[in-house]
Amino acid sequence: MRAGDLRHRLRFEEKIPTRDPVTHEVLDGWVEAFTAWGSFEPLSARDPIAAQAGQSEATARVGIRYRDGVLPTMRIIHRGQIYNIEGPPLPDKVSGREYLTILVSTGLNDG
Repeated sequence: MRAGDLRHRLRFEEKIPTRDPVTHEVLDGWVEAFTAWGSFEPLSARDPIAAQAGQSEATARVGIRYRDGVLPTMRIIHRGQIYNIEGPPLPDKVSGREYLTILVSTGLNDG
């Protein structure tokens, strides 16, 4: 991956439980974990008619410089669209510590 490919600003968010001050109910909220420059490459779009889902799903590949702490429980915001991380990030083939490749999907999500 070339440095020039890292031209998209990506916001990584993580789910944090919070307590409502009035009802004391525990709610899940999303907070920004970090932002990173990365590459964003749409892979495919499909209409899950066979699964009878209510929304379409699109998948993409995100590439960022290596960093610790990227978890599959996080989500990525790109151009106002929410993307769910699908599985653990994949390290680069050469050293394993230069870049991460992250597969993401959009469609049904919890936030």
